[in-house]
Amino acid sequence: MDVLKKVAIKTISTEASAIAGLTKSIDRRFLQCIEKILHCKGRVIVTGIGKSALIGQKIVATFNSTGTPAIFMHAADAIHGDLGIIQKDDIVICLSKSGETPEIRVLVPLLKEYGSLLIGIVGNTNSFLARQAHYVLDATVTEEACPNNLAPTSSATAQLVMGDAMAVCLLKARGFSSDDFARIHPGGTLGKQLYLKVGDLSVNNAVPEVQADDDIRSVIVEISSKRLGATAVLKGKKLIGIITDGDLRRMLEKQPDLTRLKATDIMSASPRTIQSDTLVVQALNIMRTNNITQLLVMDKTKYNGVIHLHDILKEGIL
Repeated sequence: MDVLKKVAIKTISTEASAIAGLTKSIDRRFLQCIEKILHCKGRVIVTGIGKSALIGQKIVATFNSTGTPAIFMHAADAIHGDLGIIQKDDIVICLSKSGETPEIRVLVPLLKEYGSLLIGIVGNTNSFLARQAHYVLDATVTEEACPNNLAPTSSATAQLVMGDAMAVCLLKARGFSSDDFARIHPGGTLGKQLYLKVGDLSVNNAVPEVQADDDIRSVIVEISSKRLGATAVLKGKKLIGIITDGDLRRMLEKQPDLTRLKATDIMSASPRTIQSDTLVVQALNIMRTNNITQLLVMDKTKYNGVIHLHDILKEGIL
């Protein structure tokens, strides 16, 4: 097992070195590529074959999720009909370690006939692809992490990181904001953190409330029936306090005679509240900081309900 541990550590170390070596490729040509993509009137088409194709699909996903429209086109499929994907004004990024595979040799001249701007991310700057591309980004690695120096490991990681560097530069240049991210990630947990608001969850809950002069029986019934572990205490329509099931338990321990108790005798004044248009993730932070499980929801000055920790956890926001 010690031998395998050493192999794993060496793999990570080798790939980390490969990534660090990419910094030399962040040069004038890299910045020109970013500029061309920024002003592209079409889309970015990413292509490759083998492991490069798999990396290309991930780069496309990253581009799309950060505001740069992109499509993946497999190099083998491209020369069998998928070239129809390419439209006027598209930019093509071609990934290849060797830059010499048969499919790339067939595809590249066709791309140039289409008039497409071609960016090559290559592991061999003397290759066919490097000579034919309008811009070349050098993703050369000194060695693969594979003990036989054969399986694409370091080289695949280098391509991936180069793609990420491009995506993040484009994101920054476009001023892509957290609101933009939420708009195109509405179904994911990250998106929910950026757009889901307290009122979106509290609207599904009952609205527990008692009046200041209500007796303890009314308080217990309200907390029990609304199933949120607490009730707001109002004086008319004004919020003046909160009673949690914990408050009830503590009161039972202190008071032998409960028959004359009113809501105001049990409540905690100045309850923690949150506005309905506040992001849910902020509600979660308040609950964590104060070690509580619910907040009273307000619509400006009007009491509007309760958001519970369980509501937030159900949405997968942790």
